[in-house]
Amino acid sequence: MDLSCSHQFLTRRRTLAAAAGLAAGALLSPGPALATAAQYTNPVIWQDFADIDIIRVGDTYYASASTMHYSPGAPVLRSYDLVNWEIAGHSVPVLDFGSKYDLNGARGYVRGIWASSLAYRPSNRTFYWLGQIDFARTYLYTATAVEGPWNRLTTIGTPYYDAGLLVDTDDTLYVAYGNTTISVAQLSPDGHNQVRTQEVFRTPSSVGTLEGARFYKINGQYYIFLTRPANGQYILKSSSGPFGPYTMRQVLLDLRGPIPGGGVPHQGGLVRTQSGAWYYMAFVDAYPGGRMPALAPVTWTADGWPVVQLVNGAWGSTYPSPAVPTPSRQVTPMTGVDTFDGTTLKPRWEWNHNPDNTKWSVGNGLTLRTATVTHDLYWARNTLTHRIQGPTSTATVQLDHSAMRDGDRAGLALLRDSSAWIGLKRDGGAARVVMVTGLTMDSNWNTTGTGTETASAPVSGGRIWLRANADIRPGAPRPGTFSYSTDGITFTRLGPAFSMGNDWRFFMGYRFALFNHATQALGGAVRVTRFEVSTP
Repeated sequence: MDLSCSHQFLTRRRTLAAAAGLAAGALLSPGPALATAAQYTNPVIWQDFADIDIIRVGDTYYASASTMHYSPGAPVLRSYDLVNWEIAGHSVPVLDFGSKYDLNGARGYVRGIWASSLAYRPSNRTFYWLGQIDFARTYLYTATAVEGPWNRLTTIGTPYYDAGLLVDTDDTLYVAYGNTTISVAQLSPDGHNQVRTQEVFRTPSSVGTLEGARFYKINGQYYIFLTRPANGQYILKSSSGPFGPYTMRQVLLDLRGPIPGGGVPHQGGLVRTQSGAWYYMAFVDAYPGGRMPALAPVTWTADGWPVVQLVNGAWGSTYPSPAVPTPSRQVTPMTGVDTFDGTTLKPRWEWNHNPDNTKWSVGNGLTLRTATVTHDLYWARNTLTHRIQGPTSTATVQLDHSAMRDGDRAGLALLRDSSAWIGLKRDGGAARVVMVTGLTMDSNWNTTGTGTETASAPVSGGRIWLRANADIRPGAPRPGTFSYSTDGITFTRLGPAFSMGNDWRFFMGYRFALFNHATQALGGAVRVTRFEVSTP
């Protein structure tokens, strides 16, 4: 979990509260020279995937990320070359951690899936996801394939904050966790219970906050990789076993990142390629879009400490591509067209809180039936979200609104704690296309504005195309603009530009969001027949 100011971080955390999978015995010497002239560009993923844990299983790389209040949670990304990634599935199928995650009497904004851990256990060929929820308890899920099904293995009473899960060479499961005070827990052989926990390191006051643990065993040494939010990375090393004692070394601090206007790369994980080369995948604070994964090569000192390879004193915007075997298949793009065929949503989609599954369906398009009577989009269930592709991208949706009822509101939003949307309002038997802005929350994620209509136009018939363009380059508030079409060819701009805020405290970046809610009574519906995210 990352917060962009350590002082504010501690204040907020105190208020709120009051990877495993690296091959053991890997070489500590620098990996072989990269045998390809090709280069990759950072960020390797210009979408919002933060608090990364990364592992390799055979020839395949996997990464997990935070999703807060979005459901399903904890996406699993897959790659064959560390550069091109796809979303393969989600480790947490539903946020069944309390009614607030159902928008039932309470809301789970900025709670839910924080920094968590992904690991693979060769002895039973099983993937493990571990994370704490609401500072109360820890949940462990397993699957034999990342696509799922994922099932809850156990619940542990100790909340392992910002945890890293290690599968040791003797198959023992260990967890490194904590904020400033770092502890290590040992789990039972079946992973169901905690056997032991012990404080292993207390961060010096001169360093401040350390968290975001990733736990490794490399050449017989134990390493806990820790972040200093939001500008540093440190590592602890023990030669005496998983419970220490540990010594600390700084990996990076105030390092210039690869995204202009963005922050320092931090809070990620280490991974070793099949040929023995090492890489560090971190994320870069890059609001309003979120936190973007960046990749850099790593070498090791003779005495066993990692060193990030820099370009002109900075995290490189480009590096030689990793030397890996030719991928067995192409990954599925994270952008493009979705016509909602089949029987399930593609894994690039996540709901704002858990959906009411009786009120939506796919096949011949996406049907969204009204699930909530409210004037507040932040309370409306079944709002379906899609990450925005940076640095700029456009979402276009084809919408059949012929089954809307009076009082219904449906459309396409730029969704965050300050939001705007374009869509349909149906009242008095007629529909209008409108642009609405001024949907806002305060710092406790209570609604402070339900929106003001700033432009409208009459529409006829039952079909419309809606478009949102988002500029998510970091460093300043950026514009989002909206337009509509009645033929899918000629688009008309509607309303003023919407200023997309770049404050970090909501953590998640802006998303495209499809919604349909009632203000009078349930019963209406819309059908999305086509959705496309395109880049210039």
